[in-house]
Amino acid sequence: MPLNTLLTLTNALGLIALVNLWTFLLFGLDKLRARAGSGRVSEGALMTWALLGGIIGAYAGRALFRHKTRKQPFSSHLHQIAILQVCAVALAGGWMLARAL
Repeated sequence: MPLNTLLTLTNALGLIALVNLWTFLLFGLDKLRARAGSGRVSEGALMTWALLGGIIGAYAGRALFRHKTRKQPFSSHLHQIAILQVCAVALAGGWMLARAL
């Protein structure tokens, strides 16, 4: 299958949705493990999945599970990832708009 048939907007949005769902579930799993006192999901793993596109899932997981909402520097790093991703989406949107003109 040619690469250009795989790189569609629908596929990209589907992948982002899956990454966000996975990130959300990881926050829930970490909260469950924290309460049970068992092995935790590392902050590095949570940050990595947020950086890979799961920032919405990370914020949703934090809000719903009330998990890592005040922990520093975790919160600051999560905000930095969000700002980075908003800028990346804005740049990509501007690039796509410029190509369309």
